[in-house]
Amino acid sequence: QVQLVESGGGSVQAGDSLRLSCAASGRTFSSNAMGWFRQAPGREREFVATISWTGAITYYTDSVKGRFTISRDNAKNTVYLQMNSLKPEDTAVYYCVSGSSAATTRVKPDYWGQGTQVTVSS
Repeated sequence: QVQLVESGGGSVQAGDSLRLSCAASGRTFSSNAMGWFRQAPGREREFVATISWTGAITYYTDSVKGRFTISRDNAKNTVYLQMNSLKPEDTAVYYCVSGSSAATTRVKPDYWGQGTQVTVSS
């Protein structure tokens, strides 16, 4: 079992930046792929980014490429999502996820956090 706790959400203006953090506990963090999903009001949850346990492999959904960066610090059992040039369409609840590989986690994560709200106003 893996427990995931997100932080860093908030309300910002378009063009601003935010960094989300996710602290993991439970099963060995460094052996798990980590990632982020999001869910906007009235929409289904969608994949945002994943990172392999070594950090060498990352995936991003097209809409955030070049603006968002996922990273991890295995010594701190923490994964980050640096979000730059935020847009109103990035408004959503952001969920930290974990799974066996970066590829499978972007499709079907094994574990989910409770989510943190990000609101971007124009």
